[in-house]
Amino acid sequence: MKIKLSKIFIENQKTHTFAAKNNTMKRILIIPLTLILMSVIVSCGDSPESTDTKQKTNTGEVINAKDNMTTKLSQYASYTLQSDVSHLSDNQRKILKYLFEVAQIMDDLYWQQNLGDKKAFLQSIKDPATKQYAIINYGPWDELDGLKPFVKGWGPKPAGANFYPHDMTKEEFEKFENKDKKSQYTILKRDTKGNLQVQWYHEAYAGAIEKAATLLEKAAALADNQSFGKYLKLRAKALRTDDYFESDMAWLDVQDNDIDFVVGPIENYTDALFGYKTAFESFILIKDRVWSERLQKYAKFLPQLQKELPVDPKYKQDVPGSNVDLNAYDAVYYAGDCNNGSKTIAINLPNDERVQLQKGSRKLQLKNAMRAKFEKILVPIANILIAPGQRKHIKFDAFFANTMFHEVAHGMGVKNTINGKGTARIALKEQYSALEEGKADILGLYLVTKLNEMGEYKDVELMDNYVTFMASIFRSVRFGASSAHGKANMIRFNFFKEKGAFTKNEDGTYAIDFEKMKAAATQLTQIILKLQGDGDYEGAKKLVSQQGIIKQDLQKDLDRLTQAGIPVDVTFKQGYDVLFH
Repeated sequence: MKIKLSKIFIENQKTHTFAAKNNTMKRILIIPLTLILMSVIVSCGDSPESTDTKQKTNTGEVINAKDNMTTKLSQYASYTLQSDVSHLSDNQRKILKYLFEVAQIMDDLYWQQNLGDKKAFLQSIKDPATKQYAIINYGPWDELDGLKPFVKGWGPKPAGANFYPHDMTKEEFEKFENKDKKSQYTILKRDTKGNLQVQWYHEAYAGAIEKAATLLEKAAALADNQSFGKYLKLRAKALRTDDYFESDMAWLDVQDNDIDFVVGPIENYTDALFGYKTAFESFILIKDRVWSERLQKYAKFLPQLQKELPVDPKYKQDVPGSNVDLNAYDAVYYAGDCNNGSKTIAINLPNDERVQLQKGSRKLQLKNAMRAKFEKILVPIANILIAPGQRKHIKFDAFFANTMFHEVAHGMGVKNTINGKGTARIALKEQYSALEEGKADILGLYLVTKLNEMGEYKDVELMDNYVTFMASIFRSVRFGASSAHGKANMIRFNFFKEKGAFTKNEDGTYAIDFEKMKAAATQLTQIILKLQGDGDYEGAKKLVSQQGIIKQDLQKDLDRLTQAGIPVDVTFKQGYDVLFH
């Protein structure tokens, strides 16, 4: 899982000439976006997009196309991904070259999964600003605006992206008898007779997969770190077989290498139909050893914290593996799913429940991306929506800790239902992602509080974490309530409101009540852990539908942030040449 908040579809119309293969699979220098956008927009020639100055949205509202696209692009602040690489050896630099190539392959595969034919799609867009926004969104659907189409000729995004035939119904899927249909690593397509059939990723994307696997093996041959070399070899094997268990286990041992690499089909946000299929992505990371040392002390407390979760023992009977890695990194490349729309700032992997229970998980904090969002987005939001007397509690260290324990929380609670319904992921279907992100958010705050009470998370003012947490809700919900992270944030906001955890002042700012928010956090933790443990699909669906929405009063406040010109997220200037400029 990842903090993204993120994460996460159209019947073939006549205008859709971009038939895609059906396929599938979680946080420097800052350049003002306006300077980049002006250079793009001023140079735009006449085109179908730019000369048609008025068009209708899918709600029928008439908008100015040029101004609307400028506004959309201004939601993203450009950010250059850099890190200190002066200590890297020649071999490590050569390894990075290979890793960047593999990451680009993952990016191309994600385009296929999310949209289809990337080249044909982008060539059809004449306006540079529209094309740039389409690249940010990996298609014609706006990740920050409920997946509304912003390119003419495109309708709503198919819920199953390109993991399933666009004309397939849920009923047809359920009736289809095939043991691999729910696998994270298969796509469904139709045979020549129109019947459903299953195809493994390594078959559907054979050429790209083989190229990526070969590059990983070349990188492995150069690795001085034995654990990293072993992981790269096993990951190459996993890409060729769609069996990731062994490589996931090996990745847990890569804890002391200067370079880290996340690659493969990992998260299931893009599959909004069932949440079964995972999407390709990749992160290239450089370890921050100073900050990593600060985090190590918390890992040993996780088994105790699991036992002390505020729920009935049957909802915390899983015992996570003891091999828990808490480290900080600079991200130097995002590719595929993690680069679509809003960007991840922390990682908790592997997602495989078997790996987590047998060996544990790794929680990687992407410090440079996190600081960018804090300074350029969270602080300006707080200056508008947080009560003046509480703004002093907006701290980067609190933001970092809240984010870190969000990732820690992903590995806690229950993975398997208590009543034989299988994993929570399978039982909750498309509702799982929103519930899991909601659990991680609220349980993360609970863990921070508990560690403080234990005297382990000390020399801090806990109010910093709570006020920063509140401001982060405003930041994350701007990703849109259609995403798993957006729904999770709204569930939390609306629950806090019901419990009186905050008040809204006459000046339009929010002030939290520490004790009431603390109590509400515990109560919501209990609700979500029970829904997951029971595999209560209907209960989860009800919670999300009733509470996971942006209500009018809050929308007005979010509009104030837009009017103030505060970006919603970041987009990256990145690459091997950028890193070694």
